[in-house]
Amino acid sequence: MSSLFSLAGKTAIVTGAAQGLGQGIALAFAEAGADVISASLNASDETVAAAKAFGVKALSIAGDLSDHTKLQGMFDEAVAFTGKVDILVNCAGMIRRTPAKDHSEKDWFDVINLNLNTVFLLSQIAGRHFLERGNGKIINICSMLSYQGGINVPGYTASKHGVAGLTKAFANEWAGSGLNINAIAPGYMATENTAPIRADQNRADSILDRIPAGRWGTAEDVKGPAVFLASAASDYLNGHILNVDGGWLAR
Repeated sequence: MSSLFSLAGKTAIVTGAAQGLGQGIALAFAEAGADVISASLNASDETVAAAKAFGVKALSIAGDLSDHTKLQGMFDEAVAFTGKVDILVNCAGMIRRTPAKDHSEKDWFDVINLNLNTVFLLSQIAGRHFLERGNGKIINICSMLSYQGGINVPGYTASKHGVAGLTKAFANEWAGSGLNINAIAPGYMATENTAPIRADQNRADSILDRIPAGRWGTAEDVKGPAVFLASAASDYLNGHILNVDGGWLAR
């Protein structure tokens, strides 16, 4: 059974792996035997060092993922590192918190550009690589706001609804060619993105009251689901959004 979840011999690109959930996923892949490439705005030295401790290869590619002219070059650099890429995790993202009536055009376009446009374009690049070989895995990071409207985050909500739709659209076209495209929708996680609402005691308490598990999630909670979706254990799963939310949506 353990071989079903092994990633030995695989190479994974994880965007946004310098910290947070992306870092947790990259290290989970390394522990499962995969070589990992962190593609993030800043160098991912900590992630690379921790990944190498598992005896795998690791590389940091620093670059602005919202600059779409750079995406093909970043992917090509990853392919050159081990000769192929088997897994892409689209984790990099941003959030801008302002009421809808005050949400600036810049905030809207910045969020949509990184959270949705980059996911589409990088998945397209990876998809071509995977289609040539007849296999490959794409894991997108959705959100509870792929289902709900949220408060003061219209751009983020729109982008995460879009990522959920892209996950299904790519799966419909590529599942028959041996590719698997799925997503993880983390619940309320104790990350940098949620720091402002965790600092608001009333808001933080209202969120916690709705989580049946009784706590905020962490990067550790996403590791197992990510390895599952990247491994042979999920070969017949496609277009699925796996909710890792402590039961939030069950309420």
